[in-house]
Amino acid sequence: MGLTDGSRDDELAVEKSSPSHPLLSTKINIPKDSFNFAYAIYFTLGAGYLLPWNAFITAVDYFSYLYPDASVDRVFAVVYMLICLVCLLVIVLFAHRSHASVRINAGLVLFALSLLVVPVMDVVYIKGRTGLYPGYYVTVAAIGLSGVADALVQGSIVGAASELPERYMQAVVAGTAASGVLVSFLRIVTKAVFPQDAHGLRESANLYFIVSIAVMAICIIFYNVADRLPVIQYYKELKIQAVNKDKIEEGSLTGSLFRATLWDIVGRVKWFGFGIILIYIVTLSIFPGYITEDVHSQILKDWYPILLITGYNVFDLVGKSLTAIYLPESSKMAIGACVARLLFYPLFLLCLHGPKFFRTEIPVSILTCLLGLTNGYLTSVLMIMAPKTVQIQHAETAGIVIVLFLIIGLAAGSVVAWFWLI
Repeated sequence: MGLTDGSRDDELAVEKSSPSHPLLSTKINIPKDSFNFAYAIYFTLGAGYLLPWNAFITAVDYFSYLYPDASVDRVFAVVYMLICLVCLLVIVLFAHRSHASVRINAGLVLFALSLLVVPVMDVVYIKGRTGLYPGYYVTVAAIGLSGVADALVQGSIVGAASELPERYMQAVVAGTAASGVLVSFLRIVTKAVFPQDAHGLRESANLYFIVSIAVMAICIIFYNVADRLPVIQYYKELKIQAVNKDKIEEGSLTGSLFRATLWDIVGRVKWFGFGIILIYIVTLSIFPGYITEDVHSQILKDWYPILLITGYNVFDLVGKSLTAIYLPESSKMAIGACVARLLFYPLFLLCLHGPKFFRTEIPVSILTCLLGLTNGYLTSVLMIMAPKTVQIQHAETAGIVIVLFLIIGLAAGSVVAWFWLI
């Protein structure tokens, strides 16, 4: 499934995902994704909706300096994940009553506003001073607002990509990995260029947020341009015709009928959801806590965790890009591979308590890169496969449901990370 012949890939994807659709009984001419522009847009959107969280969590050393008596990283994670999860549950129940374009545009604007809070507050109130805890509460509120935006944008973008051929979902998932690579690159640059003091922390934090705000502006423009592309309009029309056919045959998809359909969708994607939950329980119980707190290098010193995190993010991107080349035919194989990732636990334990060789930089670096590679590839495989198990008119809801499983996995992994002491 390459990226050089988008129109042929799209035609094959339609044939696989909707073999019984009436439009496919005759020869169809799918508009070409010229210059892979639609693919690039969905890649950018994938990077965009994770960038705000990455900016907040990467600047945690700055916030810890400003508010030394607060458990900044844990509070940020709990507030963000819980608010995102609750909002996503609401969206799953009421998605059929709202338009994805409204949710996505509203979410991107909320992202920009939440990100703007930090640099503006730094200029007009904080000014580099510590212990001003009203600023901390405003920052936590901004985190909560960003969690609301994440639920609106992530669920809806994945839902929208679910209605398109597989390559567009792969673009979204690869974009999320690119977000981590971008932030890792910014972290390396700021550490190398800015002084490692209070002024340097302040400058680097503002850089994270300014870059993220710029990306949000690009995402708003790109998303609204995407709606006008012929290839995107074609698949939207395909969905509209399928929905209208449902309405004629079964009546409006509201009330008890919608709930029955929703439960049917959950039943169809539940094993994919189980695999995603397992992926992130394993990943987050090891990364980044193990990387930043448990392993050390006398040679690389404080560069060691930064380079390990960068290695993880780069290989996560590689894994999420590999599905453009090869996608397994069997979902059982992919879910089985998610279970096999439990082997990372004893392997990482060896890097702390095993023979001397395993406690050196090379084995830890290899395992960290493999953790990122398998995380990226299996996430991408399951996210692509899950929405294709339902009819095109239900693909958006299936995409939102699979994101719900993803957020549950992230929350569960964050909790397990607190208790998995090695």
